[in-house]
Amino acid sequence: ILKDMNLDKQGYNANEALSRISQAKSNLISPKRYEMDEELLQRDRSGGRPYMYEVYKRYMLTCKMANAMDFDDLLYFFFVLLNGNESVLEKYRKQFQYILVDEFQDTNFLQFAILRKLTLYPGSPQNVCVVGDDAQSIYSFRGVTIDNILDFEKNYKDLKVFKLEQNYRSTPDIVKAANEIIGHNKRQIRKTI
Repeated sequence: ILKDMNLDKQGYNANEALSRISQAKSNLISPKRYEMDEELLQRDRSGGRPYMYEVYKRYMLTCKMANAMDFDDLLYFFFVLLNGNESVLEKYRKQFQYILVDEFQDTNFLQFAILRKLTLYPGSPQNVCVVGDDAQSIYSFRGVTIDNILDFEKNYKDLKVFKLEQNYRSTPDIVKAANEIIGHNKRQIRKTI
């Protein structure tokens, strides 16, 4: 697509383009919405990629014509399906009455939107178990948002928190140093390892 559009290789690195597309999908931004979002367009212009919206649009069209999906598409279109089809949503709500999400600190906006869609509805038993450590989130460059774990209690009011504070991997000096560094985090789930 980048070659077909004859775009500058410096401004339009394939990996960076895929990353921008992935971020858009992970935030439920369709190509049409992307093209209309002045903030995204301005960021692309400032970054020397004024045609990123067109690359995204063509990428989605190319995938559709090839009958193909990337990983982000699997999540994106699953959410679209749940959001636009009440009978499908109800089927999956009944099928998945208990949901476990491991490494919850490494989820993105879209993944949490799917979880909320399946579990937060009138009369929902909210049988959700998430496992994660807010001090170990390292994938923000992939669209992960630490807010999912830090704000979990706002969405699930009756939750129970179990803190695993015993460390079996590191020496006491390392654990002490880690606690001191983590203690400076402005937002965190308070714990002492």
